[in-house]
Amino acid sequence: MPNALPSLRQLENAEEFVARHIGIEPADEAHMLPVIGHATRAELIDGIVPPAIRRSAPMDLPPAITEAAALAELKAIASKNKVARNFIGQGYYGTHTPGVILRNILENPAWYTAYTPYQAEISQGRMEALLNFQTMVCDLTGMAIANASMLDEATAAAEAMTLARRSVKSKSNVFLVAGDCHPQTIEVIKTRATPLGIEIKVSTATETLPHLMASGDFFGVLAQYPGTTGQVHDLRPLAGHAHANGAALCVAADLLALTLLAPPGEWDADIVCGTTQRFGMPLCNGGPHAAYLACRDEFKRSLPGRLVGVSVDVHGAPAYRLALQTREQHIRREKATSNICTAQVLPAVIASMYAVYHGPQGLLRIAQRVAALTAILAEGLEEMGRELANTTAFDSLTIQTGDDTQAILDRAQAANINLRCRMQGHLGLSLDETSTYADVEDLWALFAPKDAHLPHFELLAEGVTPRIPDELRRSSDFLTHPVFNTHKSETGMLRYIRSLSDKDLALDRSMIPLGSCTMKLNATSEMIPITWPEFANIHPFAPADQREGYAELDQQLRDWLCEATGYAGISLQPNAGSQGEYAGLLAIKAFHASRGEAHRNICLIPSSAHGTNPASAQMVGMQVVVTACDSQGNVDLDDLKRACEKHSSHLACVMITYPSTHGVFETGVKALCELVHSHGGRVYVDGANMNALVGVAAPGEFGGDVSHLNLHKTFCIPHGGGGPGVGPVCVVEDLVPFLPGHATAGIATQGPGAVSAAPLGNAAVLPISWMYCRMMGADGLQAATEVAILSANYISSRLKDHYPTLYASPNGHVAHECILDLRPIKDTSGVTAEDVAKRLIDYGFHAPTLSFPVPGTLMVEPTESEPLAELDRFVDAMIAIRGEIRRIEEGVWPKEDNPLKHAPHTAASLVASDWSHPYSRELGAFPLAALKQNKYWSPVGRVDNVYGDRNLFCSCVPVGEYEEA
Repeated sequence: MPNALPSLRQLENAEEFVARHIGIEPADEAHMLPVIGHATRAELIDGIVPPAIRRSAPMDLPPAITEAAALAELKAIASKNKVARNFIGQGYYGTHTPGVILRNILENPAWYTAYTPYQAEISQGRMEALLNFQTMVCDLTGMAIANASMLDEATAAAEAMTLARRSVKSKSNVFLVAGDCHPQTIEVIKTRATPLGIEIKVSTATETLPHLMASGDFFGVLAQYPGTTGQVHDLRPLAGHAHANGAALCVAADLLALTLLAPPGEWDADIVCGTTQRFGMPLCNGGPHAAYLACRDEFKRSLPGRLVGVSVDVHGAPAYRLALQTREQHIRREKATSNICTAQVLPAVIASMYAVYHGPQGLLRIAQRVAALTAILAEGLEEMGRELANTTAFDSLTIQTGDDTQAILDRAQAANINLRCRMQGHLGLSLDETSTYADVEDLWALFAPKDAHLPHFELLAEGVTPRIPDELRRSSDFLTHPVFNTHKSETGMLRYIRSLSDKDLALDRSMIPLGSCTMKLNATSEMIPITWPEFANIHPFAPADQREGYAELDQQLRDWLCEATGYAGISLQPNAGSQGEYAGLLAIKAFHASRGEAHRNICLIPSSAHGTNPASAQMVGMQVVVTACDSQGNVDLDDLKRACEKHSSHLACVMITYPSTHGVFETGVKALCELVHSHGGRVYVDGANMNALVGVAAPGEFGGDVSHLNLHKTFCIPHGGGGPGVGPVCVVEDLVPFLPGHATAGIATQGPGAVSAAPLGNAAVLPISWMYCRMMGADGLQAATEVAILSANYISSRLKDHYPTLYASPNGHVAHECILDLRPIKDTSGVTAEDVAKRLIDYGFHAPTLSFPVPGTLMVEPTESEPLAELDRFVDAMIAIRGEIRRIEEGVWPKEDNPLKHAPHTAASLVASDWSHPYSRELGAFPLAALKQNKYWSPVGRVDNVYGDRNLFCSCVPVGEYEEA
């Protein structure tokens, strides 16, 4: 019928999310396929993905629904969580996220879609925020140097342990831990210590920490400050005792408390760690929260994680960069001192901005109020006859409750209040920034003995003083740098945040074509739920009936990821890809041990593997044996066979990446798996490149035994400038019993204990991947994979006459990424891959992955989210740069004076009175005409990495240096 209205089903389909996530439309696809040499997308995929590994059946997932419908369904799940008044403490506290930070950082794609700041020139804004973080930590702890954040307090404490071991003179294998540390911290430390042969001794009421130290047999000691029970211990005598035995004193310290307490650096502690969660990040059921790690200056070259340092650019101006980059794990590999290759950048930025927002006086005021309320609460409890286990306190109390314990807990439940069950006959509680006068009175009512009169708040408040020992009160200043004392108004704060984001190049501005990093759309509808109170305000150790929504989310997401990977079981606890690798290898190790084969300790790793693979193997105590790759970058099966035969009785596993790190589907992967299995080993398939597999092939089906996934890659969690991430570990049926447990949360296992502080890791970002899967459905997820492969081959084909693709399958195709070989160009022009990367900034692009996995190359991954216009814009930029290189080859421009060598061009350099270069200012600034309408300006010129390493400086730059520059 003419002019008939579409059907209701057609109208609903028009709203499907799939078409918004995938940037390539049918007309675009019809244009791209002939460029590659195929008639259909199905034909292209059939020619790339080996038939032997194709899925046996489609994924069994719920059908895709619209964004509005998915949000409504997830809201119903979230409503099953119960938001209570939390006084549990244990390292997790209520906090107020300033609105200007919530809206302009946490909910702002300019911040959450940025990548790790490996390209310094286009990352100056977030690196300044991270430098503020490092300065904040150094000031509050009194330590010389701090890194740019860790994953959580428990893993930071474990890193402190290994940092101490490699930094001190003691040759002991014993690490002492105070029993008054948070229980989840003790558990993670034990998990990490066991495979490294470190013996953990935990102090008790009878075997106190000084008693354990008396033997002198230890290389380090960890104590909590204040303790988990609330006691503010005087740890000062421990430092001298530790040093006398050639050992290190590590302190897990509460940063808010350190505004009132003498900082560990002032009494000679060696390493300080902890969490910044209470600096503006909600409870989030345990994460993501930025932890910190600080140490004395002598330990800085061994400090794990990322460190932002100050260098200069080519114009002599101060510029930030990641310092000590040679410590990155993809370089150190099996010699790595840690497998941590990520951070919690976005939460770290929030914590630093919280300090900028409040300033030293504001932080001090918050801490004083918490300490005063705690003292008033304590006075009232004692007035009612309650005996406290701790004689000193900052924010936490342990109350002897005896036979009243259950009755008090029943009253608390009725009042929607969560207390902490510390030990038999005792209850604990912690106050925080969100606590009120009414909370104190309600807590008195819970603990009041029968017929007791409640204390009078105003009378007690008049004369109370905080229960902090005089000898441990802080007298030194902190946060004295102008950045923490300037932005007092919200207007000033808003403009400061905007000024930093304007310096950066994130996914909200342009394509980020990083190979192996999968910078794809992080849809707004996926991000909305993370700040819902039902997800954000849940304590990780709250009663299970308050976390039923999270339990349902956990179960559904694990079921869907099992469908995507072909595995039988998954744990979402690992809060980074490196942690997922670690947990997977521990599962393999525990499996072998359960069969009486604990001697199996050889891990075979091809030379092309991701650098975290050998680092993780080293961390679980395995011996790495590197096997060869052939000239096409494929695993050399003959060499692998020789290694399997040589180490057959001791073979634990092989670790491969599939598709390979070189961006190719290797046809022999099933034969590889069968070979390793025939020698009793297990196959670990790194899930970093899962964006080329979902819906097309499943590691659990073609022979993999273990994989980790990067939800911050394939499943759309934003990179956040370098974190947070989630690294679920996936296993086949017989390895399910060996997935990580969490004794602190009551989760038993035959495998390792906790690998993260919280039982569900970075729980609050899991709704993002849930939304992605729910809105895409099985067909949408498979289409995303196929379009990612299509886009990579389109770029490879369009650039083949300008930059050859280094590795490809026999028919010339790649997987979801391609490696462009720039090494011949260096021979003819002197131009390096780094020069091309920096020139791309002038064209408005973040560079592809530079010199990994092959030096002198660029690895490009377009993802399925980019539209054809953006792919062509990138290709046009690369072709134009090749034209510039040709002018150098032809002698038009000197090899050392041309646009590539001087890139990126800053506005200041282009308007300078002196311009002696053989190319025009206009060419330097606007190499393509379209850039005149939409130009990203690099805030600094090329950063001097050598200067930064030789002059390591990792705190806020004195204002005078900016004025001089």
